[in-house]
Amino acid sequence: MSKRGHSAQIPAVGEAKRGERGYLGYLLRQAQVAHRQNMEHALAGAGLTLPQFSVLTMLAAYPGASGADLARLSLLTPQTVSVIVANLERSAAVARRAHAVHGRIQHIDVTPAGAQLLARCRARVKAVDAALRSGLSAQDEAVIRRWLVQVATRQIAE
Repeated sequence: MSKRGHSAQIPAVGEAKRGERGYLGYLLRQAQVAHRQNMEHALAGAGLTLPQFSVLTMLAAYPGASGADLARLSLLTPQTVSVIVANLERSAAVARRAHAVHGRIQHIDVTPAGAQLLARCRARVKAVDAALRSGLSAQDEAVIRRWLVQVATRQIAE
């Protein structure tokens, strides 16, 4: 019961506004939260948090990225990436090296130990990725991927 003496009828995920009749933005956020929870569950006990996994994944894809690059790639704040990189460096998963020209910029690379850790974690999240694509044809997946990229790149006129 609420403080006013009545109970709100909250629909389950997938029903009413939390289902196909809901706003697309809300449904996208709802799906993102569910996916994040599934990823966190898969990574539990593997040695990386989801943000660390994201940063390490982006470093493996874009070797030598700077902290600022990683923040943009991982969709995290520069401050968060700074803490993550420091923790990954302490655990020997990454190493920093100075930029050849700009002394303040540091390139960050995945170490062999970091690559092994990432491989173990990727194995754990493989099922989450497969479940996400479950029931989709290759054509449906391509359409969804295209739409998601369009949503992310579309600029709203101000």
